[in-house]
Amino acid sequence: MEGVTDVILDALDPEQRQVATLLDAPLVVLAGAGTGKTRAITHRVAHAVREGRYEAGATLAVTFTTRAAGEMRGRLAQLGVRSAQARTIHSAALRQCQYFWPTAFGSDFPPVLSNSFPLVARAAASVLRSSETALVRDLDSEISWSKSSNVTAERYVELASASGREVSGATPAQVAAVIAAYEKTKAASGQVDFSDILLCAASLLAEHPAVAERIRSTYRHFVVDEYQDVSAVQHRLISLWVDGRDDICVVGDPHQAIHSFAGARADFLLGFAAEVDSASVVRLVRNYRSTPEILGASNHVLGGRDPRFALRATKPAGAAPTFHAVRSEADEAAGVAEWLTLQHADGIAWSELAVLYRINAQAPSFEAALSDAGVPYSVRGTEKFYDRAEVRQAITVLSRAAQSEPDGSVPELMESFLASSGWTSEAPTSMGRQRERWESLNALRTMVLEEDKKRANWQADDFVVWLTERASWQSAPVADAVTLSTMHAAKGLEWDGVAVVGVREGLMPFVLCQEEPALSEERRLLHVAFTRARARLRVSWATANGNRTANRSRFLMGLTTQGAQAAPAPAGNRRQRGSLRSRACTVCGEQLHSAAERKLSRHSDCESTYDEALLMALKKWRKETADENSVPAFVVFTDATLLAVAEAEPSTRQELLKLSGIGTVKVERYGQACLQVIADHKASRT
Repeated sequence: MEGVTDVILDALDPEQRQVATLLDAPLVVLAGAGTGKTRAITHRVAHAVREGRYEAGATLAVTFTTRAAGEMRGRLAQLGVRSAQARTIHSAALRQCQYFWPTAFGSDFPPVLSNSFPLVARAAASVLRSSETALVRDLDSEISWSKSSNVTAERYVELASASGREVSGATPAQVAAVIAAYEKTKAASGQVDFSDILLCAASLLAEHPAVAERIRSTYRHFVVDEYQDVSAVQHRLISLWVDGRDDICVVGDPHQAIHSFAGARADFLLGFAAEVDSASVVRLVRNYRSTPEILGASNHVLGGRDPRFALRATKPAGAAPTFHAVRSEADEAAGVAEWLTLQHADGIAWSELAVLYRINAQAPSFEAALSDAGVPYSVRGTEKFYDRAEVRQAITVLSRAAQSEPDGSVPELMESFLASSGWTSEAPTSMGRQRERWESLNALRTMVLEEDKKRANWQADDFVVWLTERASWQSAPVADAVTLSTMHAAKGLEWDGVAVVGVREGLMPFVLCQEEPALSEERRLLHVAFTRARARLRVSWATANGNRTANRSRFLMGLTTQGAQAAPAPAGNRRQRGSLRSRACTVCGEQLHSAAERKLSRHSDCESTYDEALLMALKKWRKETADENSVPAFVVFTDATLLAVAEAEPSTRQELLKLSGIGTVKVERYGQACLQVIADHKASRT
């Protein structure tokens, strides 16, 4: 009837409306950054429930972060759909395992390891005679990848050898032995790890028909977000949940596929329509987040890959992104601090500004520069806000205080707790854990006091209900501070102004990601970083890396403006020569063709970002040292560390200690000999 407003569908653009109303067949939604996918899929659920097509309590929305699940629950609640479930895939699987395991096996589901690192360290020590932190961390990641990819220790050697997987210099056979030793130790402890949860849930469904029937009768309608991030095991589990039914909608963006290191495979998203009969496909490309100028740079970074997914701006024109080539990392950090100060003076809140970098090791120089400039900042880590020890303690203490004084003043309860915990209004000058604890309590305080301003006659018992709900939704507060974050951790977030730093060869793309498919993933990662910005984007890099000259990233070719370095042009018709399986030049990104070029990892006329001869000399020294001490080569220095040494060319012990992966023990044991190799090589160049 004319004049009647549909509050669910009228809020959607034509493509989003298709997502909400195509309910008769499986649906694949290819949704670019900032195109409103969460709005589309929550309105899909609300519309389907209203029309009687979905039963709210039988609907499961699957996400891959707790924060995203909380946001989805909040949006569904606002649309009047409160009984639908929105969970991470691990949370949903764990609930099913804990509930049905006794039925299937006659015993409780095993406890989940809170930290797998100690068991991996024990396995590494028994197999490799080393439990060095960097090595154990890499092995822990590889074990997680193997389980997510459903690769057993028995199959690992063949697969790793064929695909060229490397883990800190350990051979595939050694890694397989570590995997087997880890599994044996874990089984003896009577525990399961995070990855086992999905494997166990899939086993319940595949091998126990009665359990599978009960699970499938509980959840009959599915929406799965971020499908470009699913692994082989996750894809298998989702397929077992759905069991061929039509009530499935998967959503994802192939241009934001940046988690292959965790076993994620975008081909599950792109191949879903072919795998599932009669599936429909909808593309969301209208971007509501960023200005046309920012989207132009973001699309350009992708190098024209698949124009069907190019983002289209809906916002009016704004400021053009700026590009800055500076002499040193210190100059870069100072320039970013000045830029942030100017943005804040121009009316942008500190909380609407961010600094994004490729690796965590880049953070300290920016922390120091922001501290010197008086810019408040918060370092975004991997730990969830409500899982932090100080936040859990705060919620417990505040809840008890509210129970004893149900009519008490909320601000007084908050201030009393902070005083008892030693919190002060001034941020500590030190970095690390002390600073993180202060930031957590300050953010909690700000969140509570802001909510108190909105409430009339708000009492302590109401406060506890509100705080508990926020925690269950993982609705974390936003501190009035600039966010420092890796590009990976920034996925799913957005700010008015973003500074993307360190966009040089060796960092973007990262030095260990110079071949396909890793190289294309680095390109997508920079695209993700650019698309975090709504209105203002600053891109920078240092032209010096230690004692070496550094080139700006090949991904910026054709983008940089006045003051930026010129990019080396592709030589001749390289793109037409060679096969797609050829290696890429580490400088210009074009294909390599001759054996000599592949050995150099670059074209003969492209400038190298480090001295290959020095790297070879360092590898020779490492092998000789490892043989003398009867240890594997990676125990001396990992490949990544050697590359960092070759780039920096340190001349003193202090300069060695500044490099990632080198601590005091390494310097004491190998430092002098390593420095001598560098000094000898420098002398031979003169």
